[in-house]
Amino acid sequence: MRLRRLFLVREASIAVLAAALGLLVLEGARQTYPDPGEAHLVRDLVIGAIACTVLVAFRRRWPVRICLVLTAAGLFASSAWGATAMAVFTVAVNRGWRATAAVTALNLSIITVTFLVVPSLSRQERIESMIVFPLGYAVLISTGLLIRSRRQLIESLEERARQAEEGQRLRVEEARHLERERIAREMHDVLAHRISLLAVHAGALEFHADAPADQREAAGVIRRSAYEAMEDLREVLGLLRGPPPGPGEPGGEGTEGTEGAERPQPTLADVPSLVQESRRTGAHVTLDDRVPEPGAVPSRIGRHAYRIVQEGLTNARKHAPGARVHVAIGPAEGGGLDIEITNPLPPGPARALDLPGAGAGLLGLRERVDILGGTLDHGRTGDGRFRLHARLPPPPDPADAP
Repeated sequence: MRLRRLFLVREASIAVLAAALGLLVLEGARQTYPDPGEAHLVRDLVIGAIACTVLVAFRRRWPVRICLVLTAAGLFASSAWGATAMAVFTVAVNRGWRATAAVTALNLSIITVTFLVVPSLSRQERIESMIVFPLGYAVLISTGLLIRSRRQLIESLEERARQAEEGQRLRVEEARHLERERIAREMHDVLAHRISLLAVHAGALEFHADAPADQREAAGVIRRSAYEAMEDLREVLGLLRGPPPGPGEPGGEGTEGTEGAERPQPTLADVPSLVQESRRTGAHVTLDDRVPEPGAVPSRIGRHAYRIVQEGLTNARKHAPGARVHVAIGPAEGGGLDIEITNPLPPGPARALDLPGAGAGLLGLRERVDILGGTLDHGRTGDGRFRLHARLPPPPDPADAP
């Protein structure tokens, strides 16, 4: 609604200015030429009014054509020259300098010839008129070209902003994809390890001399199914075992954040060694581990908890170097794990994370937490700290499985 109102005000201003310039030219013509009579004056005003209407109605759609039409109308009515001048201004705003120069040269040529052939003008009046009109056109054209340049600059900035948003969206999608790929690699390692253990134990039972024949047969079925599951798993997830990212790429050398899948996968019991490793690099990290038996936490939960602490320490090292980091891990209400990592914010005004890759690690953590059905919160606190908080639910009870 506001834009519509501004548009109407702008178009009305163009019409009023065109009418005012036309009346000014008409008054000058009446002082120069002998009075032709009231009928001629009325005809002149009617043509001028029609010219202003045509200008406002069609100047944006066909700026050059309307300018040529109004230039022709100016040959029959002095009051139409105001609309012609605003049409030249419109050409300067909406077209390039070549079209603007062409219509301006045409108008100034007609004006120059007109003043040269009028016998009642003195030499001084001719010179003054041939200076004033070109100067007026120069002001209109300069203003129009300036508006055109400003519009082009705004469009360019909007396009850059759109491209920046699209690039950021693609970076976010890439970060999510890479994190899902890392999680899939970790799951591949864990499942392969467990299935291989199942196959080994089934094979031992199958070839046990004291086992009954039906149990050996069942163990053989389990062993063969385990190996078939291994082959299926390798076929489905084998593409994730492509060449590792190179230096500078997400997940490659020189990139902080989540590590690639390795055997054995880290668990919650490995968090103290992770903290100790950060301390050796000069970080000030305190660990409050309230989990009674970290080794008893299922590896599916502990693996993601380890990655959350790892990413929290990495973020603190990147964005608040030298700050004291506090890591708290404890049981959550209703079971599961509660992980909180806090550090003071660096002094000075808040600044955005550097791009590209800003927040990619946090996006990866959200992917991990969503897989488990937990919650993840991060952001600035009221007391000048950055807080990363994750709550991981307990694993489902196997007895509840159908």
